[in-house]
Amino acid sequence: MPLTFEIGRFRWSATWPMTLLTLAALLLFVRLGLWQWHRAQHKQELAADFGAGGQSVVDLGARAVSELPRYAQLRLQGSYDGEHQFLLDNMSHDGRPGYEVLTPLRLTDGRTVVVNRGWVPLTASRSQLPQVALDSTAPQTPVGRLDDLPVAGIALGHVPPAAAAPWPKLTSFPTMADLSAALGQPLQSRQLLLNPDQPLGYLRDWHPSGLTAARHLSYAIQWWAFGALALGLYGYMNWRRNAR
Repeated sequence: MPLTFEIGRFRWSATWPMTLLTLAALLLFVRLGLWQWHRAQHKQELAADFGAGGQSVVDLGARAVSELPRYAQLRLQGSYDGEHQFLLDNMSHDGRPGYEVLTPLRLTDGRTVVVNRGWVPLTASRSQLPQVALDSTAPQTPVGRLDDLPVAGIALGHVPPAAAAPWPKLTSFPTMADLSAALGQPLQSRQLLLNPDQPLGYLRDWHPSGLTAARHLSYAIQWWAFGALALGLYGYMNWRRNAR
């Protein structure tokens, strides 16, 4: 039996299947909007942490990088391993495709930290990788921000470096365990984003990875607008004028 009521010369009547379908769609759109709203809040917190992390520079000392907060400004001491580098694929800058160059830095105490030396553009052919060789093996004191490796939006984006591939090894959204296995030695749990004023780097325009808070907020508004549209169509399509 349909849901029915009358107001003056108008009659509103909707079937149960249409009502349940509309409610399900409305609930889905509201929940998707809330999810994007929470993502926007999370990105605002990351942006605040990123700003706070640049206030002072600390030395790593004997601590593990996991003991320091994300985005902390850190000074390291060691030597780059220019013969064993990784090219992080699917990294874009201003809409241009390219790679981020990940270079192991062997610290003076024997540990190894991956330093992200910045972005390089895609070459004319993917079969020809960009030249990122390091001639200098002199001791370095790079300064940068601690950060996690970027994470793929879908599982298919994760491509660990191939064991048989030559150096530099191409990889897409690897884990630190993937890089450690390819390098054959343990790595610290976070990368160091080399500061723009540091030598031996490429293009560096660091900011929290992923979509901005404003983009997530716009998606939330869109989902809620879809919910309002579904509810409006549900009401409009079921109004009828009574015959005189």
